[in-house]
Parts: sequence; C-alpha cells; structure tokens
Amino acid sequence: MKLVPLGDKVVLKQLEAEETTKGGIILAAKAQERPQEATVIAVGDGRIDGKEIVMNVVEGDTVVYSKYAGNEFKLGDEEYILCKMSDILAKVE
Repeated sequence: MKLVPLGDKVVLKQLEAEETTKGGIILAAKAQERPQEATVIAVGDGRIDGKEIVMNVVEGDTVVYSKYAGNEFKLGDEEYILCKMSDILAKVE
C-alpha cells in the first residue's frame, strides 16, 4: 500500500525516541521525550486552490517539524504523521 498525500501535505515517519540519556541512564517509556525528527515518506504535488506551493523536501529526507504538527494515524502496524509543508521547520543534513 502506498500513501499519496494531496496538495501541500507531507507524510512523515517519526524517528524512535532515545531509550537512554547521554549519561547512560535508561528511561522508562513514559519518560522518553518524543523526538521532533522524522523521515519523509511521501510528498504532495504542492498545488492548493490553484496556487503552487514550493515543496522543499523529497522522500527520504530527515526533517525537524513543529511540536504539535499534523495528524497522527496508523496504517497497518506503522504509525505516521500527516502535516502541512509549513509545519516542517528544517532539513537535517
């Protein structure tokens, strides 16, 4: 099954939360902070209401997104985030 976002939407797969701190302390699942980094899975065509929106990311990019961005959903066993291009803050290179 392939996800095809519409308009200025981007499908993200969130990176895994850190299970240990830099000092080596193992964190419980509830204490793990949810990362704001994700991998781009699919990108829309950038057209919305007749206007062209520049889509600055491509599939496979690692990005940083706004803390409360988009909608989370589950497809099969995988969890994804569907957000607007404007919710993506930066690319990680």
